[in-house]
Amino acid sequence: MAILEIKNLNFSYDGKKQVLSDIDMDFKRGILYGIYGKSGAGKSTLLSLLAGLEKTNDGDILYEGNDIDKMSREKYRSSTVGIIFQSYNLLPQYTALENVILSMNISGIKEKNKKIKALELLNKVGIDEIKANRRVLQLSGGEQQRVSIARALSYDSKIILADEPTGNLDKETEDEIIDILKTLAHNENKCVIVVSHSLNVKKSVDHIYYLLNGKLKED
Repeated sequence: MAILEIKNLNFSYDGKKQVLSDIDMDFKRGILYGIYGKSGAGKSTLLSLLAGLEKTNDGDILYEGNDIDKMSREKYRSSTVGIIFQSYNLLPQYTALENVILSMNISGIKEKNKKIKALELLNKVGIDEIKANRRVLQLSGGEQQRVSIARALSYDSKIILADEPTGNLDKETEDEIIDILKTLAHNENKCVIVVSHSLNVKKSVDHIYYLLNGKLKED
């Protein structure tokens, strides 16, 4: 059964050039999806729509059968969808640990000891306690991306949306991030959707889709 469904989706900015046209697609848990296309094809726009950051012009996006446009967007984003950005989007004035705890607070997570839980999440993605207590700008790019993944997991999100998550990383670090995303899909039964240009990511996903002329087609 699909956790996320796209039904007859069309989208344009300000009613001008059509970015997405008549897209129908289902996403399931336990699968790592890759979405490819040229720059400007609309990949990030599609991800923004799935994340509830943009509203659809025409068509529906359903989460567990419910139209996300009729849901509380804040609740949807803070309890269901975890978003991973190429530029990490962490708060630089805080430590890695504080970034994760803050995300838990915003989501209203009921956890007896949020610090312990946050440390567990950071450890899961390869950040030890010493690095967890460093400000994020003192961490490498790969480490910052690991923190952003831990943050996306801080409210047990069922869907992970990753926009060029390895775009700023070297090959070895990219492999490590891909392994984490695969583990989240295959071992933790999450639906993971990655927008990427990377051939390395392409080799690792379970299903590949191409966005061309506004249409989404399976490889």
